[in-house]
Amino acid sequence: MLTGLHRLTSGKKEMESKRARLDRFISVNTGINRKHVRLMLAKGRVRVDGELARDIDQVVDEFSHICLDDKVLQANEASYVMLHKPVGVVSATIDDKHRTVIDLLEQDDKESLHIVGRLDLNTSGLLLLTNDGRWSKRLMDPEHKVGKLYRVHLQNPLTPDYISGFAQGMYFEFEDITTLPAELEIIDSYTALVTLYEGRYHQIKRMFGRFRNPVIGLHRISVGNIVLDNNLKPGESRVLTPKEIAL
Repeated sequence: MLTGLHRLTSGKKEMESKRARLDRFISVNTGINRKHVRLMLAKGRVRVDGELARDIDQVVDEFSHICLDDKVLQANEASYVMLHKPVGVVSATIDDKHRTVIDLLEQDDKESLHIVGRLDLNTSGLLLLTNDGRWSKRLMDPEHKVGKLYRVHLQNPLTPDYISGFAQGMYFEFEDITTLPAELEIIDSYTALVTLYEGRYHQIKRMFGRFRNPVIGLHRISVGNIVLDNNLKPGESRVLTPKEIAL
């Protein structure tokens, strides 16, 4: 049995939110000197994800299951949630004026989740939430070029020149940036499908604004290969399947 084991204050728990060497993690979360931690590892007193851990250089993260003797030091579980965001709900954790997407969730750990790619107040559709920072970064980093598909309803009729305009990218003077090329497919005179590979501020509305064509409806269908479940009504959510997480 381990004697004198204790958890330190919340200020010491920054280790839970990032990758760290195993010996440092144990030292920070128990107060045990790292020299003694290394002896514990050598004696086979530490298990990571059910396996004996002896390497002090082993890297762990916030979802590694870590035990010292029979004491669990960390047993966090990764959460991945799909929400059908309705219009009029803000993509935020706290808001004084509007209902937030967190308010809609039923998950017990919802307060630990963060939003993966926000949607505007008047935009509906697929919203992903997770407590896994590396997973969300992979999805949202423009370098990975994960496409986000939107259905857009316009006030004025569409013409074929929209397609080339989106494909060339557009210069936004305020930020002094040129958007990445975007894909536009015309469905009918007033409806288009747009695929973005980044997420600039009000990007779709601003791009259609170059054609002086106001967006009157915007709905996100998918992020990468994760598609909004048609069985989810606005405001409803569910946990992602293992296959969806891998996608």
